[in-house]
Amino acid sequence: MPAIRILIVDDAPHVRAGLRTLLPLLAEADGLRLEIVGEASDGHEALAQIEALRPAAVCLDLEMPKMDGLAAARLIKTRWPATRVIAFSAQGGADVEQRARAAGVDEFIVKGAPLGGLIQALRQYAL
Repeated sequence: MPAIRILIVDDAPHVRAGLRTLLPLLAEADGLRLEIVGEASDGHEALAQIEALRPAAVCLDLEMPKMDGLAAARLIKTRWPATRVIAFSAQGGADVEQRARAAGVDEFIVKGAPLGGLIQALRQYAL
């Protein structure tokens, strides 16, 4: 199975670094191959990176400066509808998830939840 190409989008460098390091390791332990092809710190950077790198999935923070994750998700799904958008947010709750889904997000994960949920979301994409 080829590796799933992932773009990580979060305004916090330590979150991007953690995901860049942990996601491939956890995925491999679960029998899934991931390739982190790039990173971005806001929605504008994310759109440019998607255009250049064509990832299969985007792990997207919803709270970012310049262009937040909801606006980015809408544009991603308009321009690249096959790209899977997995949003994560420090804010949980049905209202936040509902707004994310309305923006085109495929999966919603609350920050701080076990990363296994993110791996499962990516596994569903691989099937």
